[in-house]
Amino acid sequence: MKYLIIGLGNKGEEYTETRHNIGFKVAEKIAETIEASFKSANFGWLADGKYKGRRVLILKPDTYMNLSGKAIKFWVQKENIPLENIMVITDDLALPFGTLRMKMKGSDAGHNGLKSIQEELQTQNYPRLRFGISADFSEGRQVDYVLGKWNDEEKEKLPERIEKFSKACLSFVFAGIQNTMSAFNGK
Repeated sequence: MKYLIIGLGNKGEEYTETRHNIGFKVAEKIAETIEASFKSANFGWLADGKYKGRRVLILKPDTYMNLSGKAIKFWVQKENIPLENIMVITDDLALPFGTLRMKMKGSDAGHNGLKSIQEELQTQNYPRLRFGISADFSEGRQVDYVLGKWNDEEKEKLPERIEKFSKACLSFVFAGIQNTMSAFNGK
């Protein structure tokens, strides 16, 4: 069994600690947990490891958010991974900070990374894990907010939330999506 976990984000030091890069942070925690190291690869950085006998590839695309689909399509095809064995980790404005929501499929909800993935894979039917970043911004300030840095209260809670999301992804690999959604959604 082979799995591909993709953490969405933007390359570059200026984006490292931004809300939009939470997918990278969770991907890094998963790699650390399974003792896999990221190496430069086609369309990003790839870590290759094992979890409970299953091969787990973890991808941080370097395509920028709005072209994430190209990286995912490349690795899905190269490694011959069925779409039900991928997990896309992304930020979500519609959820309160730190809320975990795993789904088997769904719309892009206006998220440029998910829009790109949907266009490249030609389907909305792929698992995703959404990390709530809330929508605490004034009208017309959405871009500044998602590309902004975490506030002090969020920074304090981030390590625990990143740990929880990492565990949810590894549960997906071992226990499947239905069991994982039951155990983790909303927690």
